[in-house]
Amino acid sequence: MKKKSSGRWNSYFLAGLVMAGLVVLLGIVGLFWTPYSTTAMSAGEKFLPPSPAHIFGTDNFGRDIFSRVMAGLGTTVAISSLVVLFSGAAGILLGAFTGYFGGLADELVMRVTDAVNGFPSILLTLVIISILGSGRQNVILSLGIVFVPGYVRIVRAEFLRLRDADYIRRARLMGVGKMRILFVHILPNILSVFWVSVMIGFNNAILAESGMSYLGIGVQPPDASLGMMLSDAQGYLQSAPWYALAPGLTIVWLVLGFSLLGEGIRRWQG
Repeated sequence: MKKKSSGRWNSYFLAGLVMAGLVVLLGIVGLFWTPYSTTAMSAGEKFLPPSPAHIFGTDNFGRDIFSRVMAGLGTTVAISSLVVLFSGAAGILLGAFTGYFGGLADELVMRVTDAVNGFPSILLTLVIISILGSGRQNVILSLGIVFVPGYVRIVRAEFLRLRDADYIRRARLMGVGKMRILFVHILPNILSVFWVSVMIGFNNAILAESGMSYLGIGVQPPDASLGMMLSDAQGYLQSAPWYALAPGLTIVWLVLGFSLLGEGIRRWQG
């Protein structure tokens, strides 16, 4: 049974690694180089269908869609990575201290997280963006704030579960410091659970960033964004379906890849 579970984990994990790795690598390359300019317009090349010269075709301004997908991928991956890094780090710190020490700080943090979770995440993000203004940095900050409570709850629950474990009690009796217990003895033992949450959070960040850019409050022109490309393409679904299919299927591929990574990690734990 153990070998079967490991094999299943390898198949999910490897499939996700290949799928997500390909588009992430493409996005990283897109931050520094694209086959064509992502901003140069050409009236004579508007709405060209996919071809060897333009494998995803061109848009309503004659821009190469594949080049813009590469650049948009780089933007989406960079924003999503920073959002998960910020919210995950804050979640670990807050969840670790509240879960291990408890007390008034725990009550205060939990009530704040309850208040944040009481609002629909997209609504709260829109409120924060309306206060801070649109732009890449504000998108990262607003999504990071919205995602923190989820990580806090996961980390806190794991620290609550482990803080009275036998090996932690022995560490206390041996005089091990509290910070060492937190980050050397407990934290490594919750990372398997935390990594699954990171994969889910990355997917949520991708979809949230794409949705905000689709609504026009995320990444602003002339920067490329997959969500903004979908918004621009919605009026040409019949005349130029490749315009919407390229960014749309790219988002689906990326989210599916990270979902398979998370599923592979989860099955390995089981």
